[in-house]
Amino acid sequence: MAPTASIIVPTKGRPGYLDVALASIVAQAKEHGAEVLVVDDGPSEATERTAARHGVRYVRHDEPLGPNAARNTGFAATEAPLVVLTDDDIEARPGWLAAFLRADAELPADYGVLAGRIAARFEDHPLRTCGRHGPPITFLEHGDADADCRYGWSANMAIRRAWLGRIGLFDPAQHQYGDETEWEDRLHDAGGRVRYVAAAAVEHRRAGDDARLGNLVRAAYHVGRQSRRFQASREPPPKLEREVWNLALTALHALFRGCTAGLVLAAHNAGRIHETLTPTRSEPADDFVSGQHGTVAGRRGRLRHHGDLALDALEALTGRRARLRAAAGRGARRRILVVGAHHRDRPTTTAETVAELHASRHDVTVDFGDVGSKGKFENLNDIIARHDVAAFDWLIAIDDDVELPRGFLDGFVHLAEAAGFRLAQPAQSLASHAAWPIVRRRAFVAHRRTSFVEIGPVTAFDRTAVEALVPFPPLRWGWGLELHWAAIARERGWPMGIVDALPVRHELRTVAAGYSAEPAIEEARAFLAAHPYVRRDEVRTLSVHRRL
Repeated sequence: MAPTASIIVPTKGRPGYLDVALASIVAQAKEHGAEVLVVDDGPSEATERTAARHGVRYVRHDEPLGPNAARNTGFAATEAPLVVLTDDDIEARPGWLAAFLRADAELPADYGVLAGRIAARFEDHPLRTCGRHGPPITFLEHGDADADCRYGWSANMAIRRAWLGRIGLFDPAQHQYGDETEWEDRLHDAGGRVRYVAAAAVEHRRAGDDARLGNLVRAAYHVGRQSRRFQASREPPPKLEREVWNLALTALHALFRGCTAGLVLAAHNAGRIHETLTPTRSEPADDFVSGQHGTVAGRRGRLRHHGDLALDALEALTGRRARLRAAAGRGARRRILVVGAHHRDRPTTTAETVAELHASRHDVTVDFGDVGSKGKFENLNDIIARHDVAAFDWLIAIDDDVELPRGFLDGFVHLAEAAGFRLAQPAQSLASHAAWPIVRRRAFVAHRRTSFVEIGPVTAFDRTAVEALVPFPPLRWGWGLELHWAAIARERGWPMGIVDALPVRHELRTVAAGYSAEPAIEEARAFLAAHPYVRRDEVRTLSVHRRL
């Protein structure tokens, strides 16, 4: 017997949320003869075990393809005439599926979407709100009576399969914001309608650390950027003045009404302003490049430079730098090998770097060779071969165009060892040329555990990492090598991260200065085709530590 409905639950790396969602869905599916399919866009063994525990079908993508691609996979793997989409962070209320099935049986064929009610729920860390606006996560509330509406949200919506055949599948290029609305606009253009079904209700959950204000603010900021980008792809978006005015209104609202939810809305507006000032480029086809050139110049560069000066002054005034110097002076002395390749025909910071390194209390050996006709990692291997690397506690590779802060090496090693990092790098100043935004400094942060560290301008390896990663593969440019290191670190459980308390300045030369990026990308394609690596959308901060 064919199922009455196919319930598709896309998910990625959130088995805890998925467990709650399936517990509320599966019993209703069995009662009404529906099937449940989990589409893992991760994938992960924990997700597969969760699906198996609830007795539902499970399919997986070998690599993350995005939420709409996961939904399309679900459409192709099921056959029921009614397809119900939910997110993995919902909990369906009693009568949810029955309400969808009843509306499907009663409504004429021009209704292509049934939009379920969505109520926001914050667990563990309640969010204080004045009640003048909706919650700062996806919700849908049109009252207790069914009615026509413009959009339903993919956290809780049902689609009649006939309309998928008529207007096509979801656009896999749409991510997070606008992912379902683009399809529903096509539905309306083709004469279809959307019906709000009040009794088909779910609760949209935020639990644990996800419900903390800081995480809600960060998520809202990124959604704000995406919303502006999506709007700009379809119509002229508001001018910058309007976006700034909206930010001022939400910030004042949060301040004068004591509404913490208003802070989340302000972060959303801030994200829209950032996207207005620095529009995100379309992501490149290669998933091992950041998609950003990272060059900082002009008025933006001057503003960032002033921001660095202000942060340096604040950290000095609060005594953070002095406390770090004192703490770094109490630890054990280490043997450290610092290597780098020096350009004789370009301006460099080599002399200043060497002087700063030798000011360290540690036993430091510095060996800079000439670049010559070889590439960076070919040169580094030649230099390292001159030393017994097993005799050193740390190996540090430094480019010749980076400015180190005073007391850098002592403080950097102290914090890297306090964090237990096997691989580490210092953050870069706000004004640095940095292709990966994750590496820019964060104010009043000591260090962060991350899923990635760069190949430069400063990269540190402890004994364990040196044994596994040195000598480096025979690469000229080394693009993508850091993502391979990240995959090895993940496999072996190595902590790795960024030390923010002593940011370096990478402002002398831009990224890829002096050579074309295309041969570096071709080299990376060939190398990563045969080696595991962490992809661009997996590069993230995992935890933040502020105390020195």
